[in-house]
Amino acid sequence: MRRGRGARLARVLVAGGCVAVLGFASSSAVATPGSGVSGTVVAKGTSAGKLKVRTLDGRTDVTFRTITVEPGGSTGWHTHRGQLIAVVKSGTLTRTLHDCSVEVTSAGSSFIEPSGARHRHIGRNLGPEPVVLWVTYLLPEGSELSDDAEAPSCRTK
Repeated sequence: MRRGRGARLARVLVAGGCVAVLGFASSSAVATPGSGVSGTVVAKGTSAGKLKVRTLDGRTDVTFRTITVEPGGSTGWHTHRGQLIAVVKSGTLTRTLHDCSVEVTSAGSSFIEPSGARHRHIGRNLGPEPVVLWVTYLLPEGSELSDDAEAPSCRTK
């Protein structure tokens, strides 16, 4: 009887270990990590009630952050659960979007990133100076600032 419980426990532990290993393997297989990127949260707050932002229901985290992308740096492919409003303070940011189109945004210009998994994108600094962004995130309460995403088949060079 005791031996049966021990064997059962061993099978459960082995199965659990396999699931854990598969979880790590699958997340590393699709992740497209960034490099040469740093960010600082300047301010963060949560709306007291519903904020009138498209695609968001309920309470909203509003985060203001500065992001620096060093020359040759990349954000990695990612998505956001809410909208972002970004201003390029300095440098030139090159973004490849989910449909493989490319948008180039220079200092003094801004852009809006829509929410949702189908709006994956990557930001790259192809220039000789750091890109500095001022970004306001409007995300559902408790959301991560971004979620890793798999690169589309167009793959950036």
